[in-house]
Amino acid sequence: MPRSLIPGIAGIVLLLAACSGSGVFQNVGTNLADAPQGAPQESAASGERPGEADAFAVPAAQRIIKTGELSIEVDDVAASMAAVRTLAEGVGGYVGGSQAGTIEESATLTLRVPADRFEETLVRLRELGGTVVGESTREEDVTAQVVDLEARIDNLAASEASYRVLAERAEAVDDVLAVQARLDQVRGQIEQLQAQLDNVSGQAALSTLVVRLVPSAEPVTEQTAGWDPGGQLDQALAALVGIGQAVVDVAIWVGIVILPVALALALLAWIGLRVAPIVRRRAVPDPERVEP
Repeated sequence: MPRSLIPGIAGIVLLLAACSGSGVFQNVGTNLADAPQGAPQESAASGERPGEADAFAVPAAQRIIKTGELSIEVDDVAASMAAVRTLAEGVGGYVGGSQAGTIEESATLTLRVPADRFEETLVRLRELGGTVVGESTREEDVTAQVVDLEARIDNLAASEASYRVLAERAEAVDDVLAVQARLDQVRGQIEQLQAQLDNVSGQAALSTLVVRLVPSAEPVTEQTAGWDPGGQLDQALAALVGIGQAVVDVAIWVGIVILPVALALALLAWIGLRVAPIVRRRAVPDPERVEP
């Protein structure tokens, strides 16, 4: 390139830069309307485009939400509750909620323990003392959900940074209000997604384990478990009522049907006995009254 052209080219570049510096963001409202919401933005500081860093990104750590339920039959529910609380604190967790019980009543405790000590907690609960009568566990992989939430938050943060640059350079009141409205909208979306991310991450970091302590059944309790004196009394009363109803039914039939019929037959028999001799005497002539 001839050296004579270098001063001219340099002057043109400086002129364009000056024009851009004086005229940029004069139409902030127009540029703002064209700016995508929540879309990946170029980094002005580093000059990297979205996707260039992702190509060399380290794979995200696996996030798994673990939950479980355990039912244990114990001799002393109150003492076992204290042992479970101590066990939860020993593994770095805590009791998130509990339903108190006594020696004769069951109790339920909700434990929150570190995910990496979930299996250890299950083993130690089995060795707590008592009989395990029920156990179930579930696992849910939320790695993809966490990665998606983090990516959306990063994109919105980049958009927020771009809007803040526009807000600093805006001069007209309408432009300032428009940029501030977009900033508030983006900030609200970021906070909403961050709350979801915190919730999912918290569930993955601390596993939930529900422990139900059931009092052991004693032999006397087992023997009397099927005895229902109230039911037996009801059955006896029902039988007595049935017998009384049968007696009343018989009395009704005797008084209304059998007794009147029997009286009528007895009356007919009595009349027959009284009338029959008279009829016989009249049928046979008296020899004393016979004429010679």
